[in-house]
Amino acid sequence: MSKSASLSRSRNGNGRNGSGHGRNGNGRNATTTASVPETKNYITPHGYARLKTELSKLLDAERPELVRTIQWAASNGDRSENGDYIYGKKRLREIDRRIHYLNKRLDSAEVVDPARRGDSDQIYFGATVTYAYVRGGREERTITIVGVDEVDVKRGQVSWLSPIARVLLKKRSGDVVTLATPAGEAEIEIIGVRYRAPA
Repeated sequence: MSKSASLSRSRNGNGRNGSGHGRNGNGRNATTTASVPETKNYITPHGYARLKTELSKLLDAERPELVRTIQWAASNGDRSENGDYIYGKKRLREIDRRIHYLNKRLDSAEVVDPARRGDSDQIYFGATVTYAYVRGGREERTITIVGVDEVDVKRGQVSWLSPIARVLLKKRSGDVVTLATPAGEAEIEIIGVRYRAPA
């Protein structure tokens, strides 16, 4: 086989754009996927229940009601200027995307009950941690380390993948750790650790 024929085969056959190996084929993708560790989808029992409730509401109430509205709007004639129909179809796509997302997250979820840690003073997923900056008035702050789908900054619930959680994980009450902030590095002291289900 000539060099040009070989090059053509690698580009269009089993090469970059083919189905065998290369950038878009199974060869490189399989290697890339195998070399990148999959991030665990940890979630508290409370967070899991909340996602299940949202999914049930979408499937059992919102979606069926919206489908009825779209069918009614479609029966009214010209769909091109029918606001109920146009909005309904757009909203239905949004709901279907959310249902798909929730199904994937629930299927991959690993439920971790913080209460099982008991009175441990070591920080793991689900811990509620009180800390203070060593300099700057020692104002105390409290956060709870939760799953990605449970984050609520206003209530002090931060992802276990967030920078502060990564610094705190596996540390104990009384430890002083260094946290990188936009203003530079800051030392924080862990004042207390407890385990409770987030409200």
